[in-house]
Amino acid sequence: MADVIAVAGEALVDVVPAPADGYFEFAPGGSPANVAVGLSRLGVPARMLARLGTDLLGRRLRAHLQDNGVDLTHAVEATEPSSLAIVEVSADGVADYDFRIDGTADWQWTAAELTGAFDDVVAVHSGSLALTQEPGASVLRAALAKAAATATISYDPNARPRLMGDAAGVLPGVYELLGVSDVVKVSDEDLRWLLPGTPPGEVLDDWLTRGPALVAITLGGDGVLAGTSAGLRTTAPGRAVDVVDTVGAGDSFSAALLAGLAGRGLLGAARRAALREVEPLVLDEILEEAVTASSITCSRRGAQPPTRSELDRG
Repeated sequence: MADVIAVAGEALVDVVPAPADGYFEFAPGGSPANVAVGLSRLGVPARMLARLGTDLLGRRLRAHLQDNGVDLTHAVEATEPSSLAIVEVSADGVADYDFRIDGTADWQWTAAELTGAFDDVVAVHSGSLALTQEPGASVLRAALAKAAATATISYDPNARPRLMGDAAGVLPGVYELLGVSDVVKVSDEDLRWLLPGTPPGEVLDDWLTRGPALVAITLGGDGVLAGTSAGLRTTAPGRAVDVVDTVGAGDSFSAALLAGLAGRGLLGAARRAALREVEPLVLDEILEEAVTASSITCSRRGAQPPTRSELDRG
């Protein structure tokens, strides 16, 4: 697959529990960066639009992305320090996050830094903190709206309540992004915060009227609920797995979802009609691949998306 998918957003360092009890270790992370690595490991050319610091942690992030084959041609060499996410993992493997991001590199985008970055790509993916943290959020949102003229836009709200503030204040921005997005992935955990008490099926029906061609709602161990704006509704079951942690699981889902669409020629502005009218069997195959990718990531520590060979083996 020669078509490039660009990913725009944060590349930060996760401070995660180490195998030795009571200790922590530093690991590359950030939802968009995880998606870029996931795409590259699945054989999809991935371009990362990130502001990478020149400090020790920033150099490690850059090396991690390069080592995984991610194109950093349009990455910014930032003078600000790198962001930190402190990760707590519960007994059942569910991750919770605390952040140290004041004045850090990820949120300082200028329009000039994104000039030309999306000119030759088939799709652009973004989400999470980069689209909510100013001053850079407004710049990225404008860039996504402009890129929609030529590329598929993929969006994952990936809610982080500790930083995003009140859900009622965040929801209008989510709806704004739905209006320019073609592919949306959201978790049921996100929806419990954004729209408490609203069943996922109702959210699916509503969000598909707001612009996207395809919406997928991940349901943890229960799989995924998905639909298209043409009226298709479908589900895919979860996969039984011994969960080590859920760090990066949703990002692996997004990467495999986009890889599946790319492999079937369904990305790019010229393919919007085909995406809306995707055949049920094709969508079910793609969703099964995305669920499998997510489950593999859950079976090992940290944000470690599968390679193509690992995904093919299931």
